[in-house]
Amino acid sequence: MSLSALPPGSANGLLCQRSCHSGQHPSHQIRVTRYADRVTADQVLLAAPRGFCAGVEMAIKALATMVRTFPPPVYCYHEIVHNREVVRRFEEQGVVFVDSIDDVPQGSPIMLSAHGSAPEVVADAETTGSFTVNSVCPLVTKVHHEVRVRVGKGFRVIYVGHEGHEEAVGTMAVAPDAIDRVESIEDVAALPDFNEPLALLAQTTLSHRDWSDVAEAAKERFPEMWTPGRSDLCFATTNRQSALLSFVDRCDAMVVIGSPNSSNTLALAKLAAESGCDQVLRINGAHELPDELHGVVGVTAGASAPEELVSAVIAKLAPTNGVEEVRVVDEDEYFPPPPPIRDLLTALASAASVTIGGPTISSIGADRHVGASEVLAKLV
Repeated sequence: MSLSALPPGSANGLLCQRSCHSGQHPSHQIRVTRYADRVTADQVLLAAPRGFCAGVEMAIKALATMVRTFPPPVYCYHEIVHNREVVRRFEEQGVVFVDSIDDVPQGSPIMLSAHGSAPEVVADAETTGSFTVNSVCPLVTKVHHEVRVRVGKGFRVIYVGHEGHEEAVGTMAVAPDAIDRVESIEDVAALPDFNEPLALLAQTTLSHRDWSDVAEAAKERFPEMWTPGRSDLCFATTNRQSALLSFVDRCDAMVVIGSPNSSNTLALAKLAAESGCDQVLRINGAHELPDELHGVVGVTAGASAPEELVSAVIAKLAPTNGVEEVRVVDEDEYFPPPPPIRDLLTALASAASVTIGGPTISSIGADRHVGASEVLAKLV
């Protein structure tokens, strides 16, 4: 847990007490800085896991490697992840985010976002770019693969996903003539009767509650429907929701950090509200916190939100009785860099070894131990 990226200033220290519901960690105390002229809550309950998931970690580090390697501009198809602060940080480094590959000059370096892209977009990017990286999350790639396999076997796919979301758009483009998107029980009821066998797949960032209700309705209407052996829902999304549920009933207010176009962030806020929390705030950062927050305040962050935003929120809340981190599970999932980034890192390391006359040392092996939040901080 990193709570070191707090605003500069002098103040008293607070103790952050970690509680472990999984039984894997002993409790210990972490010192957090408290600042004057803040909101002053009684206590903060801090969710763990929270913030960056493995897919976001991979995508941010990959784009940062491109920024450091190529002169600006580097182009990115769609926002690399759904977080305003992350996008702003890259824009300051010369990254240009586009919604069409037609807007990318021929021969430019291109990255495709973590949400997954339509096959024709991937093909256009590979034709246009001098160096093209697809940073799609492996969990989204799994769903794309499932669509291709099922449709190839004669199935029609019913896909549970949000209208207009980049992940849903990219997934449906894999087999546009053999897939129907639904988002509600009513959508399932409105589907026609099908003659071909059916498969049920999902957007990875759905909340479990949103998915389960629609999935149950679909299975009830189409009992012979095929479903994957392993859930399409992102493990990180599920873990963040489980962490919130483990303590939301102790909170007078819940703060969910993340951008309004982040599906998993909105799912966290919805879950807190449905769980009976009196005050649920979805904020981009500490500057949006209201002054009247008091009592016990829960804090969590969507899978695209940097840890520095969490630290700033805690600093502004300035809890009188400190911070208790409530951990429900450890996450050790790691996604290595996309293949073109691995090749690039190896080439850069080889060039450096020739320059300095030393052995070839690739930085790929160190990638697992360098967090995306640290990478973002060093971009400034």
